[in-house]
Amino acid sequence: AVAINLSLPEAVHPVAGVRIGTACAGIKQSSRDDLALFVFDPGTQIAGVYTQSHFAAAPVLVAKENEKSSLSWIVNSGNANAATGYRGETDARKTCQLVAERLSLPNNSVQPFSTGVIGEFLPMSRVAEAVAEASSRLTPGEWERAATAIMTTDTRPKIVSSQVKIAGQLVTITGVAKGSGMIKPDMATMLAFIASDIPIERTLLKELLTEICDKSFNRITVDGDTSTNDCFMLACTGVVNMPVISSQDDPRYDQVKDIFLDHAKELAQSIVRDGEGASKFISISVEGGVNEEECLAVAYSVAESPLVKTALFAGDPNWGRFCMAIGKAPVDQIDVNLVELWLDDVLVAKRGMLSSSYSEDQGVKVLAKDEFSVRICLGRGESSAEIWTTDLSYDYIKINAEYRT
Repeated sequence: AVAINLSLPEAVHPVAGVRIGTACAGIKQSSRDDLALFVFDPGTQIAGVYTQSHFAAAPVLVAKENEKSSLSWIVNSGNANAATGYRGETDARKTCQLVAERLSLPNNSVQPFSTGVIGEFLPMSRVAEAVAEASSRLTPGEWERAATAIMTTDTRPKIVSSQVKIAGQLVTITGVAKGSGMIKPDMATMLAFIASDIPIERTLLKELLTEICDKSFNRITVDGDTSTNDCFMLACTGVVNMPVISSQDDPRYDQVKDIFLDHAKELAQSIVRDGEGASKFISISVEGGVNEEECLAVAYSVAESPLVKTALFAGDPNWGRFCMAIGKAPVDQIDVNLVELWLDDVLVAKRGMLSSSYSEDQGVKVLAKDEFSVRICLGRGESSAEIWTTDLSYDYIKINAEYRT
């Protein structure tokens, strides 16, 4: 499988106030690093959004609890430590304690994150050795190693990084993510970690995070399944020498928000581009809705229909499947006589039926591309929304049928 037009940044910039170490705990396979440790300078502000799953994993519960006092993230791949009961929670807390002892920090200053197989216990003795190793190898770089260490079914690491000027000062934003399947965020998808040296007050950072998450990680779906372990974290070390941003009225606030949103969107889209078995990256936009919720409901109904997704994989512009998916969306009384369907700039249907200008080979041509858009006009309001998804291939079945073997 080849990730669809997924590129790495030209340069990965270390973020001042962040040190990273990785190690191999041999959790699922013995050959590569599967543990990443992020350590932040005192004074760093950290905010997160977490899975809405009722089966939220033990590390998620502990990470939430420790957010306000956090100065460190410990992330493992290969095992989700989810559906592991009391022992799972004890193991998550023990992992924090192991890190805290190494860093001479209190236990509640560490947040644990896990990803991988659900329902198995962590091999704690190997985790302890790997924590010791990772903490002895802390350096300011290592973002690439961290991105690789947190992968599970991902075919390649996902990294964003840039340096920009804010109020004349050069600031750095770098982030990593992992995720490929079980992707339908109810807040964020799988795991994403972004750090910056911008000084920003914590409650403001939390508001900003929720807002950007909604327009990035909450707009993607590979298969409609919400993970038990989803987390999206943002850390601001404040090392850059400028006054702290402490209000939305600060002229720098919108600029900072836009920069974070760009990075979050890029990471979110990179997860879709590397969707399990995906061969196509598809933007689905719905416009002319009464409100944004309605537009999103229609977009997800189309994006998560197995019949639509398999037709997209086959390159078959079977527009009746789109009608079906639009029709089943949980929305009040769509007037089908007002509905239009476009594939890129090709008008497929209007007034609820096949357009007289449409010919099948136009649709085939669009669907042959590895990236295209599906646009649906509801003709009933001023709202719109866009999400990103993939097709559903034979490989998706294979990857998930063989996930535990």
